[in-house]
Amino acid sequence: MDDIRDIVARRVSDLTPAEKRCARVLLADYPAMGLASAASFAEAAGTSAPTVLRFLAHLGFGSYRTFQQRLREEITRAVTSPVQRATRSRVERMAPTDFTAAVDQRIGIAEQLLRTVPQPEFDAAVSLLVGRPRKTLVAGGYFTHHLAALLASQLDQLLTGVDFTRDPLRSDIGKYLDLGKDGVVLLFDFRRYEMAAKQLAELVKKRGAHLIVLTDQELSPSAQLADVVLPVHVDGVPFDSDAGVVILLESLVECVFNALGQKAIRRMERWEDNVEIPRVFAATEPDPPAES
Repeated sequence: MDDIRDIVARRVSDLTPAEKRCARVLLADYPAMGLASAASFAEAAGTSAPTVLRFLAHLGFGSYRTFQQRLREEITRAVTSPVQRATRSRVERMAPTDFTAAVDQRIGIAEQLLRTVPQPEFDAAVSLLVGRPRKTLVAGGYFTHHLAALLASQLDQLLTGVDFTRDPLRSDIGKYLDLGKDGVVLLFDFRRYEMAAKQLAELVKKRGAHLIVLTDQELSPSAQLADVVLPVHVDGVPFDSDAGVVILLESLVECVFNALGQKAIRRMERWEDNVEIPRVFAATEPDPPAES
């Protein structure tokens, strides 16, 4: 039997904007939000109780009571299943103490991508970028600016108008004030969530541009304003892991490249023909003197 979160991920593309807010609130505080009252659920999502019920109907639940009963059964199954107990015990026993175990842990984190990132949301992000927006701005946070810069540098070789904004609310704010409906912003905001990210998201929506939020599985507050949300499992020790984030970025770039086809190839050829990157080559031995 599928978990409710898996059902939400499959059907998110069929939801209205208000119903998507319900989905994101549920996933951000799963399963606790689903055990709250319908009124509390609606308040958290910034919508009405009837909208919450329509959202659940799209998931296949005829009533709020049926939804909560299914959720309680799911929780009980997860707590009491021998497989779950054995898996949890194995994870506790295998806390990484060497290189192999640490790598295995990060592979497990990366494998969560297929569960946390809904396919329709990923496809929507690709479509927005392939639509060749007039301007594509990328912004990161205190710990994610390097990831934002990496994504921007790779997209810049495929698309025109891509810009990494290191200081979006100060020195780069003019780029956001110039945005219109033909603009796209990719915003990184992972826990701990930053006030600047929420302020930037609000500015982007005021300008009418499309907003793609890349965040962790608990969801940034900025996700409520996004057109597309790409949540990544990041739990790691001692710091959150970027393993899944990097794979998501590489997958996004690859799919944009494949969708653009020859347009991307031509852009890359022009980039390679004109960019100047000084390189250091290994010294070569001088040629031996010619024999007389």
